[in-house]
Amino acid sequence: MPRTPRRLILALAAAAPLGLVGCAALNSLHGEVSSFGSWPQGRAAGSYRFERLPSQQQAGTAEQAEQAALERGAAEALAAAGFAPAAEGAKAEVVVQLGARISRQARSPWDDPLWWRVHGGLGWRGWAGYSGAWRWNTPIDPEYDREAALLLRDAASGEPLYEARARNSGGTPGGTAVLGDLFRLAMSDFPNARPEPHGVTLPGR
Repeated sequence: MPRTPRRLILALAAAAPLGLVGCAALNSLHGEVSSFGSWPQGRAAGSYRFERLPSQQQAGTAEQAEQAALERGAAEALAAAGFAPAAEGAKAEVVVQLGARISRQARSPWDDPLWWRVHGGLGWRGWAGYSGAWRWNTPIDPEYDREAALLLRDAASGEPLYEARARNSGGTPGGTAVLGDLFRLAMSDFPNARPEPHGVTLPGR
C-alpha cells in the first residue's frame, strides 16, 4: 500500500478547520458599522416613508428599479428595528433617505499576508539555458467595496435623528441583494449610536 506523504497529511489537517470556518461564514453576514445621532429617549420607532432626491425621481427606468430594490432591502432592516411604512395617505413620523455604492478595487497579491500561498507561485528558471533567476507571477484579483447608509429625519421638523452606515467587501459586486443585507447591518445598533467603526455579525438568511 503506498504511503501518503507526510507533507500532504499536514496540509489536509491544516485545511480541515479552515473549510469548516468557511462553511459557517456562508451562513452569517459580517461588516463594519458606524452609527451617529441621538434618537430621542422614549420615542418609539414609528412610521416612515422613503424620500427620493429630485435626481432620483427623474432617473431612468432601470435606475428607478434599482432604487426600488434598495428600498425593499432597507424596509426589512427598518422593520427589524421596529419601524413600519406609513399607511397610504397618512403622514409619516420619520423620513428615510438611502445611500449605497459599490466600487471596484484592484487588489495586489502583496496586500495579502499569505500572498506566497494564495496568489500564485515562484518558478525556477535554472535549466535549459535560462538565467536561473526566480520569476513571480502576480495576478491582480478584483475586490469590491460595498457600502450602504440610512439617514432618518423627523418628518415634521426635518431634524436629523439617526444616521447609520455599513460596509464590507468581497470578490463580487453582490448587487442590491448584498446592499439590502448591509442595511440590516447598519441598523443593528439602533437606537444606540456608536460612531467608531466596529465589526458586526448577523445570521444569514
